[in-house]
Amino acid sequence: MTTFERIKKVSKEQGYSLTKLNDKAGLGTNSIYHWKTKTPSTESLSKVANVLHVSVDYLLGKTDDPDINAKSKKVDIKDAMQDDYTIMSYGGREIPPEELEMIRRILDGGK
Repeated sequence: MTTFERIKKVSKEQGYSLTKLNDKAGLGTNSIYHWKTKTPSTESLSKVANVLHVSVDYLLGKTDDPDINAKSKKVDIKDAMQDDYTIMSYGGREIPPEELEMIRRILDGGK
């Protein structure tokens, strides 16, 4: 399924015509219809994904999960800092161990 076909399918499921979707996304006249033969810009595709409440990866066919947050994984920085193999840096320089310890104490509420 092409990106255009997937957008058409999802918009229909959500009750949008492609013209209405195009307008809600703030795109130029008939922009989505041009995607039958042309590749949409990342910015335009992102606008359409936001209106449809799906991820850009879903519209591109990179995943079958329409959930916007499907790929995002929250990382607890305290957990990451306890891993000896995690490299923590700031401004392109590695954070010294003593400063990492101060950061740990701050994150733990001064304990």
